Amino acid sequence: MTIEDNLREVRDRIANAALRAGRKPEDVTLVAVSKTKPVEAVLAALAAGQTVFGENRVQEAETKFPALRAAHRFSLHLIGGLQTNKAREAVRIGDVIETLDRPRLADAIAAAMDKEGRRPSLLIEVNTGAEAQKSGVPRDDADAFIADCKARFGAGLKGLMCIPPHDEDPRPHFTWLADRAARHGLGVVSMGMSADYEIAIECGATLVRVGTAIFGGRG
Repeated sequence: MTIEDNLREVRDRIANAALRAGRKPEDVTLVAVSKTKPVEAVLAALAAGQTVFGENRVQEAETKFPALRAAHRFSLHLIGGLQTNKAREAVRIGDVIETLDRPRLADAIAAAMDKEGRRPSLLIEVNTGAEAQKSGVPRDDADAFIADCKARFGAGLKGLMCIPPHDEDPRPHFTWLADRAARHGLGVVSMGMSADYEIAIECGATLVRVGTAIFGGRG
């Protein structure tokens, strides 16, 4: 199957999952995760009408997307753990940074925004499974950090993101994140990947991050 075929299938499954949950399909945005894939794969997705993309690494995103902006309209989400020394590059090229997770990174992003004169939307990543190897603010610290970031970034803070443990039922993680976003008046809930995005939609996701189901396995 082609990337166009894969996108059509994923969009259909998103729509059906939304309808099953009593939601509107248009309330769920598909982020096509193009990490490790060449620019030709991005161009194929753009040709098929995809306009929202996700990249894990700032360095890789810099090699693909800036040159495409002259001819294409799209939104770029940075969805990988972000080092503070990459904050300025992230602010320069990203439209959404989904992995704000600690005060030092908030400081670096704020400083980068001032220097670049550009203000990407921000999501806070929560480590819902308390996994040592993953980035994300711990659950117990999430409320205070969300409040601090709302005070600092105002309407620029749009929502929350999580990546549940791969060996657990994702539903408790997804429902917790959606509830936490609602408690804080945040409208964006980024959760769900190729293996579980339909479950995430049923639990309230507004963004789903799908890579393998669109572009195939890592090249």
